[in-house]
Amino acid sequence: MKLVFASNNKNKIKEIQSILNGSIQLLSLEEIGCHEEIPETADTIEGNAILKANYVTEKFGYDCFADDTGLEVTALNGAPGVYSARYAGEQKNADDNMDKLLEALNNEENRSAQFKTVIALNLNGEQHLFTGLAKGKIILEKTGKNGFGYDPIFQPENYNETFAELSSEIKNKISHRALATEQLIDFLNTTK
Repeated sequence: MKLVFASNNKNKIKEIQSILNGSIQLLSLEEIGCHEEIPETADTIEGNAILKANYVTEKFGYDCFADDTGLEVTALNGAPGVYSARYAGEQKNADDNMDKLLEALNNEENRSAQFKTVIALNLNGEQHLFTGLAKGKIILEKTGKNGFGYDPIFQPENYNETFAELSSEIKNKISHRALATEQLIDFLNTTK
C-alpha cells in the first residue's frame, strides 16, 4: 500500500518510517511535488491534522495521512499545545521553545505534561482519526542529544530519562507518535 505522509519534517518522516517498519510505502510531500507550506491555521491539534490531510487529498488526489503534535503542560492550562512548534516565535526554533517553556515553569511545582499526536487519515473517501498520548513531566534543564523538538526536557512516565536520552527503539515504542501510528497501522491492516 502507498500512502502520502503530509510532512516535510525529515525527523518526523524518519521516525514514522521506522515505526511502520516497511509495512506501508510512504511518499513524502516532496515526492508528490508538493513544495508549498500547508497552512496550519486550526486552533486544535486535531484540526491541523485534518487541514493538512485534506489539503493533500484535495489538491493532489492522494490517499494520505497527516499528523499534528503538541506538548500540553498542565500548569500552563495545556499550553503550548497547538502552538508548540512556534511557541517562541515563527522561526520555530526548538531551543528557543524549550527555553521559553522552562522560563514559564521556573517557580512551578506541578510540571506534569503530555505529548499529544493526532493522525488524520484520508483513505478511500473516508476520514479516520487516531490519537496517541505520552504522559510525563517537564524536567528542569535540557538533557540528551537524541530526538527533536521538546524531547530534551520531556521525561515520560515510568522512565528516568528524557525522550532525548532514550534510544530510538524505546522512544518508537512508547511515544505519542508511535501510539497514534500503531492505531493507524492496525486500522490499515484491517482494511487490506
